[in-house]
Amino acid sequence: MTTKRFIAIAGNIGSGKTTLTRMLSDHYSWEPHFEVVSNNPYLSDFYGDMNRWSLQLQVFFLSKRFQAHQTIVKSNISAIQDRSIYEDAHIFARALKEGGQMDERDYENYFELYTTMTQFLNPPDLVVYVKRSVNCLKERIKERGRSFEQNIPKDYLQLLERCYEDWIKEYDLGKVLIVNADTLDFKNSEDDFKYVCSQIESSLTHPTRFTNC
Repeated sequence: MTTKRFIAIAGNIGSGKTTLTRMLSDHYSWEPHFEVVSNNPYLSDFYGDMNRWSLQLQVFFLSKRFQAHQTIVKSNISAIQDRSIYEDAHIFARALKEGGQMDERDYENYFELYTTMTQFLNPPDLVVYVKRSVNCLKERIKERGRSFEQNIPKDYLQLLERCYEDWIKEYDLGKVLIVNADTLDFKNSEDDFKYVCSQIESSLTHPTRFTNC
């Protein structure tokens, strides 16, 4: 693919989106932009006290993803982003508000900021939504062993999943590929990875806005 591409990999916590971002970056020589986790000054505190740190965490992510999105759009080379700026507001901030960890005033202030910022952004060519069941997510979170993630409530993952489903149905800024990944192991299976690649290539060239694989 010689045309410049902007791909965003979306997905719940533990879905494998970071692994897929890295593999696709290597495979297609796309510049990767990863979610800030290890250097995030709020993440550990957030999982310890969501009510106290929810707004600070969301503003941090919004700022970093806005910067990455701008860099990708302005660049002449293809790039792939680990989680999109749209997920910050429509998934995580919404879930925090609905779960009672972010009050209505903070959420409205945050969402107004998000809306203003995204007006200045060109959307990705393709959003790839890596979809896994909550039970599968819990197993994967346990396996990767990040200490601050081990006590994430199952109810919280279920709420995020519902927000993802609502968002992806309404997303109309560009093309969407839904990858049902419970039975896929693209990290260890070359055939599974090739399958995902073929679906991405087809989605980029096909006129249909939604693809489900």
